[in-house]
Amino acid sequence: MKAALCKSLDGPKGLIVDTVPEPTARKGEAIVRVAAVGLNFADTLITRGKYQFKPDLPFSPGAEIAGVVESLGPNDLGIHVEQPVMAYVNWGGAAEKVAVDVGKLIPIPDGVSMTIAAGLSVTYGTAIHGLADRGRLTAGETAVVTGAAGGAGQAAVEIAKLMGARVIAVVSSVEKAAIARSAGADEVVLFPGSDLKTAVRNLTGGNGADVVYDCVGGEASEPLVRALAWQGRFLVVGFAAGEIPKIPLNLLLLRGAEMAGVFWGEAVKRDPAGHRANMQRLLAWVHDGRLVPRIQATYPLEDIVQALGVLDRREATGKIVVTMP
Repeated sequence: MKAALCKSLDGPKGLIVDTVPEPTARKGEAIVRVAAVGLNFADTLITRGKYQFKPDLPFSPGAEIAGVVESLGPNDLGIHVEQPVMAYVNWGGAAEKVAVDVGKLIPIPDGVSMTIAAGLSVTYGTAIHGLADRGRLTAGETAVVTGAAGGAGQAAVEIAKLMGARVIAVVSSVEKAAIARSAGADEVVLFPGSDLKTAVRNLTGGNGADVVYDCVGGEASEPLVRALAWQGRFLVVGFAAGEIPKIPLNLLLLRGAEMAGVFWGEAVKRDPAGHRANMQRLLAWVHDGRLVPRIQATYPLEDIVQALGVLDRREATGKIVVTMP
């Protein structure tokens, strides 16, 4: 079978597509014929040895897959041969077949494409885990999303709207403001270029934000902590700005507020049932037409270097997906 292989830590450009032996399932695993692989910025890091997971060489990138079950043993999850499924596999997904723990497989409903399903786990999974599980966002509340034009931010905007929230998007340019609005943002604030605390308070009638979903960190974080409503929740999602901010803890005290980390990958391992429920909720929204993830482009496996190049150059405004023959 064919697989994209990372044989040296030279980044995406060092990947080659080669023939490798088909995987063999161990106890509790299924063999999945992969149809589509969702790519993420993390794939550019893992191929450089700069991600939190450092698999032994050679390995295949690709954390999100969708495909069809080819073989598996007895299980109590209702998974069966020839069933369309999706899964988060950390790495190894960029191959025609993969061995996957049966407990990680999520059935894909009829009418949901493999291409869409392959791109749900990471960005949308993080968004629903952050906003619902960690932020306890409820209908009628106001959520602020930083980096709202990026993949993670757009997903958070969409999920917050589906949960009935009013969404204020924070972006860095007029062009990105248009992207955030197309994702469903009710209001947009440009930063740098504005006083975030004042802008958010003005847009909320002085009350402040109930939830902040911060993908950026850096200089945006502290003013948004200051813009929290009474008993607001600040969600630490990522540090796209590169700087990890130091927040004065008295700001949380004065607002009766909370700060929570959103470590989706670890949450998937520690609470597989909760992850399964979140994925099923997302798939139901897609099936019903309420959630329409944007696919920017699909590439054949042979062009995975070009596909990852889009992410590496920060040019992606929608999901990048590799499809198999």
